[in-house]
Amino acid sequence: MWEYTEKVKEHYKNPKNVGSIEDADAIGEAGSLSCGDALKIFLKIDANGIVTDAKFQTFGCGSAVASASALTELVIGKHIDEIEKITNQDIANELGGLPPQKMHCSVMGHEALESALANYRGESSDKKSKVVCQCFGVTEELIREVVQHNKLKTIEEVTNYTKAGGGCGKCKDDIQKILNDELQKLGEIAAKKPLTKTQMIIKVNNILENYIAEELRKDNGDIELIDIEGNNIYVNLKGACKNCPSSNLTLKNFVENILREHLGEEVNVIEA
Repeated sequence: MWEYTEKVKEHYKNPKNVGSIEDADAIGEAGSLSCGDALKIFLKIDANGIVTDAKFQTFGCGSAVASASALTELVIGKHIDEIEKITNQDIANELGGLPPQKMHCSVMGHEALESALANYRGESSDKKSKVVCQCFGVTEELIREVVQHNKLKTIEEVTNYTKAGGGCGKCKDDIQKILNDELQKLGEIAAKKPLTKTQMIIKVNNILENYIAEELRKDNGDIELIDIEGNNIYVNLKGACKNCPSSNLTLKNFVENILREHLGEEVNVIEA
């Protein structure tokens, strides 16, 4: 089972701004019922370009509801020039993070926001691009956009963020070609000089402090790095996390996934 933050649970159980706005100044849609997730957002925007109200309607899992709820909270009170800079990662961060397998819910929220802004400006939001994944209707343009913005490197990550490749799997070769193309643009296909152990320790410590420890401290827990040997990262859980029955799930489903996401490597997290 995936672990969800308290913010995700709260937005799912008590979603904010559910409904519609009859005289909305902007309406955006993303996903489709046939693919299992759909989202529609409504924005009320005043003469100064400030979003004064936002509502949403969605069909999907708890993470989809939570992402849509968090998105409406993010945009209310902000100028449209500011909200157009919101990314799917901002939505996930507003929730304290999402399981990697549920990041596509934040992407759907970002798509709906882009659609709404295009609607407000009288532009077409249709992505006239080749559909790569027929199972979920995911276009090449969306895959490229998500790979660039989130620095994805594997087919599994693309599936987590877009659902592409999560059905029959016939599109995986096409996804890999897109990945190779984007990685080549970034100069990341060429072999990299590996980090020294000291550099790796500094990088891991930064990730632990900035993305993991803060969440654990909310429940009176903490974490410290003990050692790194190859792809094995040895840590100690502290405080309330130390003797928690779910400590192994915390290590594998939260700590390990966050480290893999930021390091771009298949590391293993082990309790020392």
